[in-house]
Amino acid sequence: MNQTASKEKRPIPESPDEVEQFMKDKIGLGESFDLGTRKIKILKKDVRLYFINGLCDTGFIIENLEELVGINDHEKSSTDLLAKIENRIVHQSVTKIKTLDELVDQVLSGLIVIVMEGESEALTVDVRSYPGRTPQEPDTEKVIRGSRDGFVENIIVNTALTRRRIRDERLRFEILQVGERSKTDIAIGYIKDVANPDLVDIIKKEIQAIEVDGLTMADKAVEEFLVKQGYNPYPLVRYTERADVAATHLLEGHVIIYVDTSPSVMITPTTFFHHLQHAEEYRQSATVGTFIRWTRFLGVLASLFLLPLWLLFVLEPELLPKALDFIGPNEKSNIPVIVQLLLADVGILFLRMAAIHTPTPLATSMGLIAAVLIGQIAIDVGLFVPEVILYVAVAAIGTFTTPSYELGIANKLAKFALLIAVAIFHTPGFVVGVTLFILFIGSIKSFSSPYLWPLLPFSPRACLQILFRRSVPGTKIRPSIVHPKNRFKQPSNS
Repeated sequence: MNQTASKEKRPIPESPDEVEQFMKDKIGLGESFDLGTRKIKILKKDVRLYFINGLCDTGFIIENLEELVGINDHEKSSTDLLAKIENRIVHQSVTKIKTLDELVDQVLSGLIVIVMEGESEALTVDVRSYPGRTPQEPDTEKVIRGSRDGFVENIIVNTALTRRRIRDERLRFEILQVGERSKTDIAIGYIKDVANPDLVDIIKKEIQAIEVDGLTMADKAVEEFLVKQGYNPYPLVRYTERADVAATHLLEGHVIIYVDTSPSVMITPTTFFHHLQHAEEYRQSATVGTFIRWTRFLGVLASLFLLPLWLLFVLEPELLPKALDFIGPNEKSNIPVIVQLLLADVGILFLRMAAIHTPTPLATSMGLIAAVLIGQIAIDVGLFVPEVILYVAVAAIGTFTTPSYELGIANKLAKFALLIAVAIFHTPGFVVGVTLFILFIGSIKSFSSPYLWPLLPFSPRACLQILFRRSVPGTKIRPSIVHPKNRFKQPSNS
């Protein structure tokens, strides 16, 4: 049974002292320094405000306190105090609550709660001002031309960035709270007359069924509850920090999941080819965008199959035609080629991880050390042959061209498996390994959507759109993989 649903819904007492005692017992009023309260008298009755210092805009609190205290100068009767206070609050977002559980949740969410003597209801005022940064271009999804306003850690700002791009009255953001202790805000975004309602219902029910203390890892923790990925390395949802990318997918019929405290959103459902798309393709002409896309595909293929294929030619040089017989190491080494490949590839991983954790002022020094140690000196001492460094570097560059970090890491694991298969079984290992790899990713489904669509199942029209970046006027049909209610990207006459 859901723990939240099993809570006793206690009504708000009419005595402010009882409310204060509850706040002391429940959330540590008087113990936690950031939990604030302000006691005032309005028309000879006790009125108390509760708030979290770091989550509220102090200016709004002071402004409303001035208005509330001013009631004493203009009113004489204390009849219907709640209505008088509600009328004098200078803010656009004021709501009533009736239970103590709601009171605690609203205070901890950053709202101020006003409790009045003799009233069984309280007022909440949304004066939240969460600490955070201003929208800026995401580091992982940079474009030469295009917007520079990426998502931030504030869910309100993120939904506003989306609203700015889609001013449609049918755009919906349904908000839920998940986590017994964290009470994290999660918003489900979709366009009502486009998105598949069954998909929206499934996602909503899955999120509501999450039972966990907290979602400190934000969207990644939500993803693991939604798709139940297990040890499958391939990403089943797509992350993006760009508001224009999220808006584009909303218009196609996807459902977007926003999680507070996360600067990225989840796009559902997604296929293998969704992870290969990049906004840069759509900021250039159709021809240039197609060229960029093909170059990216080539890089992804190199990151997957270049090293296993080269190792196969090294182990069985008779497979090479005479025109390509120069492929393979020209120098002999005491270390097997497979060991060199694995060591060099793991070394690239070390560098990638070190680059993330190295402070910016030291990054240049780390790059120089890496270039010397893993480069020329490693070749001079006989640890690597030059061809190994060359092909590992090309494969690594192919990994970096993969727009999705999660997909790049998954492809690297698949490449390791293929290398080991080729090293042990040679040609049969390569053929069987590639076949099993295709069968594996072909069997994956994301929210019942085939992962290799439009290849499996085959859709000629969709395949052409994958291979060629078509101009916007030429893309009139939404992708069938999301089962949109409205298939055509044309304005409604209604």
